[in-house]
Amino acid sequence: MTEYIYKKDDTFDPLFESHGGPMRKQDITHYLKEVNAELAKRGVVGEMCLYGGAVMCLVFDARPMTRDVDAVFQPANVVRHAAKEVAERYHLPLDWLNDAVKGFVSATGGKKIYKEYSNLMIHYAEPHYLLAMKAMAARTDADTDDIIFLIKELNLKTPQEVFEIIEKYYPRNNIQPKTQMIVEEIFDSIG
Repeated sequence: MTEYIYKKDDTFDPLFESHGGPMRKQDITHYLKEVNAELAKRGVVGEMCLYGGAVMCLVFDARPMTRDVDAVFQPANVVRHAAKEVAERYHLPLDWLNDAVKGFVSATGGKKIYKEYSNLMIHYAEPHYLLAMKAMAARTDADTDDIIFLIKELNLKTPQEVFEIIEKYYPRNNIQPKTQMIVEEIFDSIG
């Protein structure tokens, strides 16, 4: 079992290395800077958009950690190789940065700039879009917690407001009954 060392400040601590465990905000930031450095070595400028738990952790401070970084990135093969170098250096799972989220990405989804490094521009999914994605996926308790956080963050008062947001990004016929049920249960629980 991996033992984690938590620092009281937000600095990166190599003793904390994830080794397949959860990554804190400062760890993710450090690893993304390392991806930037790898891209700089290759003379490549990359771009990525963050989704999921990484956004909840990095942008909203809604949770202290996430287990991976969901993103869509370009040039995909070069960024993937740079992330692999970082994974090997810090003993991370090879999929610590992955693009599995691309199956949920909507052509109409909005994004905002998060960070701009020398060789890597990082965006994140704007909150309405992230709420729609989380509601469509709704796989885990963490997704449900994120949905609750985003509902409160966006000051939404009814399930209908959530469904209207979802329909901005996804066709109505793609919305599963479980999404409707989860959203309605959330409003029942938060009153």
